Amino acid sequence: MAKVDAAAVTLGVSGETLMENAGAAVADIAARRWRDARRVLVLAGPGNNGGDGFVAARRLLAAGHEVRVALLGERAALKGDAAGAAARWDDGVVEPSDAPFDWAELVIDALFGAGLSRPLDGPAAALVMAANASGKPILAVDVPSGLDGASGRAVGPCVEADVTVTFIRRKPGHLLLPGRTLCGEVVVADIGQPDGALSAAKVAARLNRPELWRAAFPEPRIDGHKYSRGHVAVWSGPLLATGASRLAATAALRAGAGAVTLVGPRPALKIHAAHVTAVMLREADQKAGWAPFLADRRIGTWLFGPGAGTDEEACGILDQGFSAGGRAVLDADVFTIFGGRPEELGAAIEDGGCEAVLTPHEGEFARLMGERMRPDASKLERALAASALIGATVVLKGPDTVVATPDGCASIADNAPAFLATAGAGDVLAGICAGLLAQGMPAFEAASAAVWLHGEAAREAGRGMIADDLPLALRSVLGRLDDGPS
Repeated sequence: MAKVDAAAVTLGVSGETLMENAGAAVADIAARRWRDARRVLVLAGPGNNGGDGFVAARRLLAAGHEVRVALLGERAALKGDAAGAAARWDDGVVEPSDAPFDWAELVIDALFGAGLSRPLDGPAAALVMAANASGKPILAVDVPSGLDGASGRAVGPCVEADVTVTFIRRKPGHLLLPGRTLCGEVVVADIGQPDGALSAAKVAARLNRPELWRAAFPEPRIDGHKYSRGHVAVWSGPLLATGASRLAATAALRAGAGAVTLVGPRPALKIHAAHVTAVMLREADQKAGWAPFLADRRIGTWLFGPGAGTDEEACGILDQGFSAGGRAVLDADVFTIFGGRPEELGAAIEDGGCEAVLTPHEGEFARLMGERMRPDASKLERALAASALIGATVVLKGPDTVVATPDGCASIADNAPAFLATAGAGDVLAGICAGLLAQGMPAFEAASAAVWLHGEAAREAGRGMIADDLPLALRSVLGRLDDGPS
């Protein structure tokens, strides 16, 4: 956003104009969201975020509100556009220690913006903690003060906002946890930056919404058949671990793959046969494994990991998958097999000519990557780094799932409900991804679409859902997708 602001100035929009528009947006949202709040306390910081606060204070005062401004630092020390905004505020300011929280009906947090990267301390920390303790609604400007806008981390004390007003585009910290919970509702305001200014930022990370991948989403053809819609092979776990692979296989079929086959030893297939009908079963030869089946040219996508095991036999089956090439979804036990050896996983993928999507949760990711990640790296940075290292699309799961590609593109999801955190849900996600890959969807778009569909299916199934409910709930979600924009 710093690059966008600088580019806007070169295109003829002054910083003063941008600050005036930002403060006006804050004042407008404050007045509309809290119509009965007549007494407003603005906490203004020493930089441009504080300048936005002074503009909002002036606008609210003109609209008939009672407004007090508590300024962190000296008024004479303000510089640039912030100094100009403060000069247009005709009323005085109070010391942070005298901020009238008891008097206020609404608090506007304009202390620090998205660029903060150090913990708050001293009077700033005290002011933040007093705001949180006041029990008054808080409207944050850009990001809640104390939040790192790049990582979503709270660097020390952090404002807990009810609503956050940001400008032009969201920052990663609005979506990555714990930032998303600290921001409350996020409202994006247009403050008049010219369209050309956005190109200066070279945006690579995007909010995961259908418009990101809808154009690449597979549409069934009237002249198509099951094999033209893709055939997915899923390796089955041993006798007492069949459920995970069955969930994945069912999800791949629901996601639109024309055919899905569970491949594995006969005892496991007997268990599967009691549970599935549309999913096909294929016994793996004790010596040849599933290599002969993967050699069928109709099998373009394979999935390995859910309940697969980590013993020598499982490792051999995984090697056969790599040798077969094609498109692969790697999950669960793969990250134990290659624990601490991500470079070797990348080499196996490259040697086999595979196009792979990895779907680890945080624990599996840590197991795979070992100590290769910086301790202070954000989830977005970690996913991108792992993707570049391994040479595969990485889906780093969680309530803020990040999809990252080796060329630096990423999506961040925010639509997963809390009750999606349940056993087997990750197996379903892997299956949805495999089903979309089988239909020819590019890896980044397939993975991003799978993550979004997974979250929406959970919402459709509702609280109390279990993983078994998700594949069926996909029907309604896909139906809504066909009806138009979500």
